[in-house]
Amino acid sequence: MQPVIGELDMVTDGEKSGGDGYFIELGPGPQWVQIDLGASHPLSAILAWHYHSQARVYRDVDRAGLRRSGVQDGRHDDLQQRPRQLVEAGRGQDKEYIEVAEGKLFDPKGAKGRYVRLSSNGNTTNDLNHYVEVEVYGLAK
Repeated sequence: MQPVIGELDMVTDGEKSGGDGYFIELGPGPQWVQIDLGASHPLSAILAWHYHSQARVYRDVDRAGLRRSGVQDGRHDDLQQRPRQLVEAGRGQDKEYIEVAEGKLFDPKGAKGRYVRLSSNGNTTNDLNHYVEVEVYGLAK
């Protein structure tokens, strides 16, 4: 799905301010963004910024315990259509948190992957999903 506001490449443009014109807005319900790292790498940290100019909590945000594609966890995703080497977080098992300008740190626990997927399911202000920035840290091959 294409953003309602913004362009997908804004998620990795380095701009974390979250002001008007610096975030993407995805429609209501469960939505996700995916980043292609170009090759598989061991990951050491993922930082994500949702819209933080107003106090709000995003629902079902990826938890810190990441997993590799192909592991069944009760979700209804079609695992056959997922890219290989996808590193993805589970759904909404951590406590919700108020979005802040410092971003949210997710620990991939050394998972190795080429693709990083982050998801959310609306927020406490409205049913929409917003992403300001995502940074992925790891070791190059």
